[in-house]
Amino acid sequence: MAKQDRIDIIKKLEAERHTHVIAYVTSTRQNLEVPMAMDSIRKIYEHLRLIDKPKGKHNIDLFLHSNGGDGTVPWRLVTLIREYAAKFSVLVPHRAFSAATLTALGADSIVMHPMGMLGPTDPTVGNPFNPVNPLTNQPIGISVEDVSAYIALIKEDAGIQHEDELVQAFNKLADNVHPLALGNVKRSISQSRMMAEKLLALHMNMKTDEHKVSEIVDKLTSKLFFHGHPINRREAKEQVGLEKVEYPPSIVEDLMWQLYLDYEQEIKMEEPFQPAMEFVSQVQQPRPNEPKVTEVTTAKLVFVESMQRTDVDSLDYQLCGTLQPDGSTHVNMITRRRGWVTE
Repeated sequence: MAKQDRIDIIKKLEAERHTHVIAYVTSTRQNLEVPMAMDSIRKIYEHLRLIDKPKGKHNIDLFLHSNGGDGTVPWRLVTLIREYAAKFSVLVPHRAFSAATLTALGADSIVMHPMGMLGPTDPTVGNPFNPVNPLTNQPIGISVEDVSAYIALIKEDAGIQHEDELVQAFNKLADNVHPLALGNVKRSISQSRMMAEKLLALHMNMKTDEHKVSEIVDKLTSKLFFHGHPINRREAKEQVGLEKVEYPPSIVEDLMWQLYLDYEQEIKMEEPFQPAMEFVSQVQQPRPNEPKVTEVTTAKLVFVESMQRTDVDSLDYQLCGTLQPDGSTHVNMITRRRGWVTE
């Protein structure tokens, strides 16, 4: 599908919903996933500036697909868009996990496709004190809920309730995970809960709905038990308690899916990024121990797009590979450029 065809779909979505649509799509491609980040907000701001109506006089839809990212992005993104919007909605065609779910919490409505999924907002945290995987020598991310589940396992399943025994169990954990990493876990879950509450408070009455807000936050941060749990639209509305979840009419549903499929194709989200296989497919019959370099390839990583403008965060790279005597291939990726381009 050409860019103009995609713009035509956005135009039809705007006509059906009487809104201004801004798409924010990050790569969920295996081995080339890109998180939500602050640099995208700078681009989204440029799209907001191009709206031809005064601030607060136009409804805005954020078409969002992402596995999540920086936990501070949702607050900045939502509060920025709400400055321009009479009504702010998030359209979820497929995945809106973690930080993307938090972003949806700040919307006046969450329009979910049947394929749309939200996710728990308990963070997986990393800092210099995290334990290291001995196989890869890379830091291991610590799931906040894994730490909580360990304590619950000791108390509930093992039946350990005596204070001295609980201290011993905690010390065992601290022997394997640096205490400062555990402190970071506590800080992160507190921030995640605070962020969810602040975002919900943008459109819910904290005096009358305080209990509802607390229940929603509890379910998203601790009661779903598994960070990767996909929350479908019925579950989001009826079990999590997100009353603002909407089921779109069939024509909007179809347009949302058509638009998502185009971004899926542009980013190649259904094709795992496998440098060795890509190198072998481009280099014909390499000789053992003779380095070869492929032509420059561009990978599209993030789209911020509206009727007026298209911004793409992309990566230009080459693959340098050597065929080993045993028939295997050793491949390194050389980054030639990484950054935003306005198309």
